[in-house]
Amino acid sequence: LALMCATPFCATPAAAQDLPPRKAGLWEIKMTTEGHGMPPNTSEHCIDAATDKLMSSMGDNMRQDMCSKRDVKKVGNTIVVDAVCKFGPMTITSQSVASGDFNSAYSVKVTTKREGGPVIPGMPADGKSSMSIDAKWMGACKADQKPGDMIMAGRKFNIRDMQNAPGM
Repeated sequence: LALMCATPFCATPAAAQDLPPRKAGLWEIKMTTEGHGMPPNTSEHCIDAATDKLMSSMGDNMRQDMCSKRDVKKVGNTIVVDAVCKFGPMTITSQSVASGDFNSAYSVKVTTKREGGPVIPGMPADGKSSMSIDAKWMGACKADQKPGDMIMAGRKFNIRDMQNAPGM
């Protein structure tokens, strides 16, 4: 999930061409999951045009195989993504609503409903969850960062390395 959350539409099946590009530089991404008692997760992403597009497109093939519905539409100043995807015995129905300018800040509200599969520890028993993603552009990447670098939970890795990992 953390890798999918690197993109503006955390874990949603929008194709890369449907997503607005983010401004190159350093982005701070704060993810808050409601009703789980977990603290917000904050990460940093150093991007350029190529790595932003890579982050958005990494899951496209998986999503095409797993998602029976992938509707993306612009509604006023927002982008709304409605999806139905199957992950093993689970079916996830989601809606993501994104707003912002993708040059200085954006936010995404994601609501999901999980059906089927085993109960997941820490997840609501009714299968419903909500997540908020708030991102802001921080300026140029730091001197020790290169495009594709992500810092999550104190660990630094590059999205290009993930691209070559087995199963990606």
